[in-house]
Amino acid sequence: MAITKPFRRLSARVGHSKLSTKSFIHIKNGIYREKVLIDSFLTHIRLVGESVENTVLTFGDYAGKENMGTFRSYSLKILGDDIAVENMTIENSAGEVGQAVALHVEGDRCIFRNCRILGNQDTLYAAGQKSRQYFSDCCISGTTDFIFGASTAIFDHCTLHSIRNSYITAASTPKGNKFGYVFLNCQLTAEPGVDKVYLGRPWRDYARVVFIDCEMGRHILQQGWHNWDHPERQKTVYYGEFNSKGPTTSPANRVGWSHQLSRKESGKYRIQTIFRQESNSWKPVEAL
Repeated sequence: MAITKPFRRLSARVGHSKLSTKSFIHIKNGIYREKVLIDSFLTHIRLVGESVENTVLTFGDYAGKENMGTFRSYSLKILGDDIAVENMTIENSAGEVGQAVALHVEGDRCIFRNCRILGNQDTLYAAGQKSRQYFSDCCISGTTDFIFGASTAIFDHCTLHSIRNSYITAASTPKGNKFGYVFLNCQLTAEPGVDKVYLGRPWRDYARVVFIDCEMGRHILQQGWHNWDHPERQKTVYYGEFNSKGPTTSPANRVGWSHQLSRKESGKYRIQTIFRQESNSWKPVEAL
């Protein structure tokens, strides 16, 4: 499918020097084969695709290609603050070649609604030690560590789709951060034949991941979590669940160093609480 008007290249539009401080960009249906960088000096941009299935940004870089590292393999990289993306597919098409990032986000107060984020290993790099990110009604698919990084991120009513046996999350939450990745009312699904998937393993010592009111398929292993062969991390990570539903979610079978939250404890995981940073609170529902 040819790239459709009004512009031939998406990167040319989002990188345009005359963008206002609050820019709305409508992206028509089409397949945009390119790498797009929204740099740190570009803020308050809203990208809205014509349809999630047919507005597709895709590229096929991967770690090891021409000495490329994981963090340069992105299809879309967002460093600017206050960026919103809606109704789009963001894809890394490299296939099963190792680390290949589709979406790399380090900006603060970034929102993704009704998007598909597709890849294999390392699909979504939700990064930035002080970055807050909100994903709503998105589908994220991949294999090993396909959601990874240091940000504080909420995944609200999202689908997490495993395409191979492996790990869903690899958080690297900084020491001292109260929240890392929080999954609210999500569905965990898998391709046929996939039957050995962990909820997460710690990329760094203080990883924090919590699942609340999530529906988990049979592919999720009963033990739930893995220590990445670093047993000392069991003392510093925080992996928790509340009201997980599914055939393999019995608390009795979870690893002993994970947590089952009480109803009172789960009440602390409200959007306004998670995204409060000192005097700098953020309500993504009001941001658009």
